[in-house]
Amino acid sequence: MILIVLPAYNEAEGLPALLQSIRHVMDESRLPYKVVAVDDGSSDATWEVIGRHAAEMPMVPVRHEVNRGLAEALRSGLQVALGQAAGSDVIVTMDADNTHAPGLVMRMLGLIREGHDVVIGSRYVAGARVVGVPLHRRFLSYSASLLMRTVFPITGVRDYTCGFRAYRASTLQAAFTLYSERLISQKGFSCMVDILLKLRTLDPIMGEVPLVLRYDLKHGMSKMRAARTIVDTLVLMARNLRGS
Repeated sequence: MILIVLPAYNEAEGLPALLQSIRHVMDESRLPYKVVAVDDGSSDATWEVIGRHAAEMPMVPVRHEVNRGLAEALRSGLQVALGQAAGSDVIVTMDADNTHAPGLVMRMLGLIREGHDVVIGSRYVAGARVVGVPLHRRFLSYSASLLMRTVFPITGVRDYTCGFRAYRASTLQAAFTLYSERLISQKGFSCMVDILLKLRTLDPIMGEVPLVLRYDLKHGMSKMRAARTIVDTLVLMARNLRGS
């Protein structure tokens, strides 16, 4: 079983195309799957979009009545997915804004079958492409990647912040057992770094596949606040250095 977790906040415009693409890819592969779609207190029609597609594809709708932020939405989605997963299943996380291509899930599954525990869609390996992201944002992302690789190196990982990942369900379950709610203790977009730094204490085998990031397909403005994310990530790094 493949369980795809989609944290969504005001994604009514981009979400339908993504869900249709997921349905096409998964039906074509003939693999059993479910989509765990988390509406994080959206003020647009995101919940209605989820409801319409739940009648057409395997989906577990989850709703936060108020916006709690990416970390809380991701935690809710992962916990619901783990509640329905066997240890041999795979849990995939993706952005809900249609910038991640579901077809990459098949390449991720290939590495999982070859023995990896975590596979990341990476912007920093051969074959990756980034389309539509402003130059200053690309510079900040690469600088963060370089800093993380220097201070907290993880074998097989270059992209610490991308949310497009595949995890063995057993690996995530072990992490939640060890850390409980603290597995995702960082707020905002830096929660993706937080998860990786927690997972590395379990010494899982991690790898990457090249990501084609399609920001030109994104509707509306990015919800990431660069300055806030930088500060949050630096605080997270300082906390981990003190604990190391």
